[in-house]
Amino acid sequence: MASDTAEQVCAFEGHPLPKAWEPSAGLPARLVRHRPADLFAAPASGSFRHLGMVVLPCSAGTVGRLAAGTSDSLLLRAADVCLKERRPLVIVVRETPLSRIHLRNLLELSDAGAVILPANPGFYQKPSSIEELVDGLLDRVFDQLGLPMELSPRWKDQV
Repeated sequence: MASDTAEQVCAFEGHPLPKAWEPSAGLPARLVRHRPADLFAAPASGSFRHLGMVVLPCSAGTVGRLAAGTSDSLLLRAADVCLKERRPLVIVVRETPLSRIHLRNLLELSDAGAVILPANPGFYQKPSSIEELVDGLLDRVFDQLGLPMELSPRWKDQV
């Protein structure tokens, strides 16, 4: 699911979101797009089975709404369901710098069971492209859901 703002930002940045996405590259299921206001969609219910949820990227405004427990959109309701059902919720915050309010809201989400995973790339892999930076971050995200994707090299002991 994507918020209306996410849809606009992705289009502005030259990466419009797909309407649907069939299985590929070892992904476990096809992507289903839900309308942001559809609170009757499956992810809005605790009885809907899934491996967890990733909010990527997550703005400071969304972090604040999640920490306050508002559920006035499908994204917020689905994240709230993950917290109440104790399913993985991974928040990939992209704001920088963070204010004290942002940090307080992130701590509130962490205390509620969310994993806070800043969009910070690893440089030990010596990436040579933006795609390699993103792949390293995505490996970390998939790890949180128990999905080993192996998109980028892992840390290895020095010999």
